[in-house]
Amino acid sequence: MNVRRFLAFAHDLAAAAVAWTLAFWLRFNLDIPRDFLEVMVTRLPWMLGIHAAAFWALGLYRGLWRFASLPDLRRILVAVGIAALATPAFLAFARLGFSVPRSVFLLSPLLLVLMMGGSRLAYRAWKEGHFASLVTKPEATPVLVLGAGAAAAGLLKDLAAHPAWQVVGLLDDDARKQGGELLGEKVLGPIERVGEIARRLSVQQAIIAMPGATHQQRKRAVELCKQAGVSVMTVPALADIVAGKVAISALRPIELDDLLGRDPVRLDNAGLHAFLDGKAVLVTGAGGSIGSELCRQIARFAPARIVLVDSSEFALYSIEQEFRDQRPDTPLAAIIGDARDQRLMDGVMERFRPQAVFHAAAYKHVPLMEQDNAFQAVANNVLSTLVVARAAARAGAQKFVLVSTDKAVNPANVMGASKRLAELACQALQPSGDMQYVIVRFGNVLGSTGSVVPRFREQIARGGPVTVTHPEMQRYFMSIPEAAQLVLQAALMGKGGEIYVLDMGEPVKIADLARDLIRLSGYAEADIRIEYTGLRPGEKLYEEPLADAETTLPTPHPKLRIARVRPEGGRSLEELEAWLANPDPDPDTVRGRLREWVPEYKPGG
Repeated sequence: MNVRRFLAFAHDLAAAAVAWTLAFWLRFNLDIPRDFLEVMVTRLPWMLGIHAAAFWALGLYRGLWRFASLPDLRRILVAVGIAALATPAFLAFARLGFSVPRSVFLLSPLLLVLMMGGSRLAYRAWKEGHFASLVTKPEATPVLVLGAGAAAAGLLKDLAAHPAWQVVGLLDDDARKQGGELLGEKVLGPIERVGEIARRLSVQQAIIAMPGATHQQRKRAVELCKQAGVSVMTVPALADIVAGKVAISALRPIELDDLLGRDPVRLDNAGLHAFLDGKAVLVTGAGGSIGSELCRQIARFAPARIVLVDSSEFALYSIEQEFRDQRPDTPLAAIIGDARDQRLMDGVMERFRPQAVFHAAAYKHVPLMEQDNAFQAVANNVLSTLVVARAAARAGAQKFVLVSTDKAVNPANVMGASKRLAELACQALQPSGDMQYVIVRFGNVLGSTGSVVPRFREQIARGGPVTVTHPEMQRYFMSIPEAAQLVLQAALMGKGGEIYVLDMGEPVKIADLARDLIRLSGYAEADIRIEYTGLRPGEKLYEEPLADAETTLPTPHPKLRIARVRPEGGRSLEELEAWLANPDPDPDTVRGRLREWVPEYKPGG
């Protein structure tokens, strides 16, 4: 028996003794006659022995008082009930019970249940800070909680003991909850009244406690707080809370992902386990934004090994060390090299025999690839696809997944045209073997290397200005984890030759994105100005929607569709490889040759 259990056991026996004494005291109107006082004292050891046996036998000390709840109360009722029946039965059998008033046998267990249950409840309330919450916290920040569900209840418990916060009320759109109370805090009205209520209560801080709500609902709550001039924080994602990664009270600032209105991806976990569990998987560009996230997502499905391939030593080292530190049970191989190197890729494929290959290596920065590096964009994006795909096929891989881009849709720049040409190369390879070639297109991902978000953050950190090319420029965005998850789902669903496109949601104006980042960084536009610099070479003002119903076909997954594309033009891969083997770096020549292969390519369009 440890110290905690002994103290709890001693407490309950003391409570039994007090309840026995109080029962006599109440029976005789607070004045126990001398004869009955002797009866009370002489029968007390027998009563305590019976209660001790019942308490211990029924496991009253397995639970922790810190988390006392209804199951503990049930055990108390059963134990006290059994002891209440056993005590008079034993005393009668031993001819000791005839002088004990019958009312004592009734009052004593009732008092004992109240004392045992009440002490446990009081201890839990003390540990959770409910007694402290009765005292005003003069230094605490008053805060409104948006949401009045289970997450809000957990948050209120945690914040009760926190000296920095004083909850003054809750808001919820459920009319049934309005006017009621949650753990002593009133539900003051719907979320749309946050501005009015915040002004009335002099509140400048709100916490969104709706981890299970859709992104649209959370975005609306953020916008209402923004309009009211109320700072806002949120609880972690529901999946992280359920998984035990973080506590509900681990508050975080609102981030860009919260404002984009993207709901979680539903994956076919059983299918992905069958696809990846126990299999070797190779990822090119494994140190990049998408490649590294693909590796993290693949690791969830227990592959036999993940082969990381990247030409950047630092990027490869970073993802390898992350896995060593955070996922030491995942077998890894880290290979430095160029995906265009046929000898290297043949050797890697032959050595590791991957069943699935994800080709994420690419040059993808549009302006950088438009002029001086035009041929390098084509050579890297197309030739690496051919080299890796053929090496994978020779090694007996089952699936080859090409990570493509929305810029391959009616491309207006060299980068987009080169990725479209890589798609055509994959489709041309499909009839030549058993390996299934799956192509996945998606748009911009937040925070990826070379994207606008890291650039904006750097500019804000320097004090501005934040540079945007055009006030009307807009793009489709999703988070890196969401993009990687949908690539895996498309890989599972693909049968060979399809081009899957991701539902990117609604387009976002880059200028609005810049304003949101400025505000989320704690500044106003008066502090950090936005400067418009004009479109750069190869840039479109608007990207075409990927999952348009007129240009795509539905699939069983709501966020994946299959692109309707023109049939292949009939030109041979030998012609393509001959061009790639005889480079002419002149950008105009490259664009001219691209137009021959990709008729929909319209430079500067």
